Amino acid sequence: MSENVTERISKTSIIAFVAAILSFTSGALWAWILAGIAILFGILGVMKSWSDRVRGGLISTFSILAGALGIIGALIKTIRYFV
Repeated sequence: MSENVTERISKTSIIAFVAAILSFTSGALWAWILAGIAILFGILGVMKSWSDRVRGGLISTFSILAGALGIIGALIKTIRYFV
């Protein structure tokens, strides 16, 4: 008996991806916040992707890396703001 299991991309990985992209286009404060959200939701997305029913592990991994780059960008924006 075969089960019809539909795989779906997790909402957490989509939130992480959108937050990572928006962290590059925002000001210093929002870049910090959005990069943190991207990393947090990226980790949650990777953990959810271990399930057979949920996809999005690659998107989540990309979001973690983009969130880390977003933190570097936020640091540069903050330094430029104060100097």
